[in-house]
Amino acid sequence: MNEAFIRLEVFFFMVAALSAWEWWQPRRPPFRLVSGRRLVNVLMLVVNIAIVRIVLISSLVGIAVMAQDGEVGLLRFLPLPDPVSFLLAFVALDLVVYWQHRMFHLVPWFWRVHAVHHSDVEFDQTTGVRFHPVEIVLSTIIKGAAVVAIGATPLVVLVFEVVLSSSSLFNHANARMPRVLDRILRWVLVTPDMHRIHHSVDSDEHNRNFGFCLTWWDRLFGSYRDQPQATHEQMQIGLAGFREPSDQSVARLMTQPIRVMA
Repeated sequence: MNEAFIRLEVFFFMVAALSAWEWWQPRRPPFRLVSGRRLVNVLMLVVNIAIVRIVLISSLVGIAVMAQDGEVGLLRFLPLPDPVSFLLAFVALDLVVYWQHRMFHLVPWFWRVHAVHHSDVEFDQTTGVRFHPVEIVLSTIIKGAAVVAIGATPLVVLVFEVVLSSSSLFNHANARMPRVLDRILRWVLVTPDMHRIHHSVDSDEHNRNFGFCLTWWDRLFGSYRDQPQATHEQMQIGLAGFREPSDQSVARLMTQPIRVMA
């Protein structure tokens, strides 16, 4: 199983498909394939990949392999058919990501790190790869612990990671979806219109819609919001304290967590 090749192949397919969608049907101001802001977001992704490779000993799939070899994890002790175990592990990992996301909003020091993702003043698929390296490392540790505790197989973990990264690109897309289709998909999947509310400058709105893949958790735990107070075209994206162009460089984003937000 060539994990890196599979993930890269799906990633570039998603980028190409979403770029075409954003160009064809932009939800907000006209699509720009190349801009300084988009380049900065992509550079943050490259920095994160390099740092994760250096800091972390193993990928999540590698952790799943070690857990499988050691026969640890709850699902290994339940006599369930493989398809059922697969679905339970996938859903459990998505629930972990939901609560991890809420934690990064609720705990002040975690919010300082996560705010790098929210300080983007525009919203498109590149926002979905804009994270501080500390958040990526912490997220990998949390998900790794969940993989071991759940007993998720390497295949489940690979599928989940591919779906999660694809969902992050998809639900940050600056693309217009037919309202009827959006309504239908929202019963299961997070759509761009649903997640865009989470990036509102309004604090009540950016503390809603935490899901990345499945919408069930926001509905179940009372964090779901259907529409923003303003229209999707008029709502202000980002954070009040980081709106200057000078705040959007890679160097400033790396040091943003240690600067006091206005």
